[in-house]
Amino acid sequence: MMRSLFSGVSGLKSHTTRMDVIGNNIANVNTTGFKAGRVTFEDMLSQTLSGASSPGTTIGGTNPKQVGLGVTVGGIDTVFSDGSVQGTGKNTDLALTGNAMFMVKRGDQTYYTRNGAFEFDAKGNYVLPSSGLHVQGWMNKTTEHSKVSTDGAVENIVIEAGKMMAPKATEKATYSENLDANTPMITGYTFIDNSTTPPTTRVRTSANSGMYITASKAQPVTLSLSDGTKQTVTSGTYTIGRSLPKVTSFGYYDTLGIKHESLVFLEKAIVTTVTYTDEDGNTVTKRASTWVARSGNPTVKNIDGSETRHTLPPTTLAFDEEGVLRAGTLGAVQTVTPDPNSNVTTPVAPPPTTGNSTEVATLTAAHTVPNGSKPSNEITLQFADANSPLTQYGGYDTIKAASDGYTGGTLASVSFDSVGVITGTYTNGVRRAEAQVGVAKFANPSGLTKLGGNLYQESNNSNSKAVRAQTVESAGAKITPSSLEMSNVDLADQFSDMIITQRGYQSNSKIITVGDEMLETLINMKR
Repeated sequence: MMRSLFSGVSGLKSHTTRMDVIGNNIANVNTTGFKAGRVTFEDMLSQTLSGASSPGTTIGGTNPKQVGLGVTVGGIDTVFSDGSVQGTGKNTDLALTGNAMFMVKRGDQTYYTRNGAFEFDAKGNYVLPSSGLHVQGWMNKTTEHSKVSTDGAVENIVIEAGKMMAPKATEKATYSENLDANTPMITGYTFIDNSTTPPTTRVRTSANSGMYITASKAQPVTLSLSDGTKQTVTSGTYTIGRSLPKVTSFGYYDTLGIKHESLVFLEKAIVTTVTYTDEDGNTVTKRASTWVARSGNPTVKNIDGSETRHTLPPTTLAFDEEGVLRAGTLGAVQTVTPDPNSNVTTPVAPPPTTGNSTEVATLTAAHTVPNGSKPSNEITLQFADANSPLTQYGGYDTIKAASDGYTGGTLASVSFDSVGVITGTYTNGVRRAEAQVGVAKFANPSGLTKLGGNLYQESNNSNSKAVRAQTVESAGAKITPSSLEMSNVDLADQFSDMIITQRGYQSNSKIITVGDEMLETLINMKR
């Protein structure tokens, strides 16, 4: 029997397999995350008619005489190049690009996919809805809102709709930006005694440094400032040799999430020196401007009938020649004394400058008639935050305070970013990183076994021992939210391959036809 017949048959079988793969590729041209297949051929074992001979002294060498026995399928590879990304507008859809796979799970069995058409089910499970498989990642189980810990093993991602966030009492208020170095100082004041009827016409005047007076409607005070201006006030306490109080405020929350407000007044005081230890451990003394901080609302009547008392111990801030806040020892302090001529019997005494400059103070907010929350809040006032410190430069005044803490809230919406972090936005305005999607990276993704349903499973040649859950960033991949990865099938290539495969199949069929005719001629020689 002619060997060419068997070669032709092997060619027909091989090209049939190739056509099967091409047909599957074209059928899945619109399948989300589908990876095209590719067939490679290789020749079969050759029959040796005569072996090679080496050259001699009188004759040259000869090559081997071999007849090939046909073709076979060398391999059917999965091409894991990225498909194009198509926006869907659905925020739970994720398009993954790069050498990585989403991990989904049923029970203890883990599968891998590039199909990111995920969504949340009725119980908040993040799943592949076509099969109900759970998407794997890390849940945020800490009080940290900005980052998800990825140190542990992956688990099912579950984010229930409308989940509650408990309130968090305020622990810290951070001051930032600038105090104006050109703030004018109080050089003196005058006031008229309006406590008698008719009012006493004698004008009282004071210009003693460190003397303070409390203004009221019955005792208005006209202040003289170092910039030549005057200002009449009917409330507040003012000290000669200091500036008008700069009013700062911040909201804070108690343990039940009820919001309160605290006022802190800052008054520029004396110019002195501050001695501190620099970053190199050296003791440095510089000229400094001091500011005194005090509570602006010591007693507050709350709408629920309770009362809150704010207590701030004497706090002095010293800014050096470069406008930098320094914690250290002051070279001089300023004492304060009340004006003996004042008819206000309960003046609010301003704190004196202390002997030390500080960067941190503690404000205590005590609820004298508790509303059910913790009786008091201790709030750290941070004046020298490393990220945004408070400074004293000339020309502008932009000081502000921002506090932590929040009231309770419910989950309103979720969003995704390019590294797979799922962030929840709550009705209290807090944004919390709820979870992070994990991925797997294979040394040989083409070695994975296809299971159907856009799922893959590990095989002996996918380097399964090296598989571990990774973040999208560490895997060198990227997620595009509200999008899906399309099939990587190139129709132009598939149609070209189809034509080539068809011609190859026809050619192999001709081998059989011609071989048959030759056999027929051989048989007819007997006639």
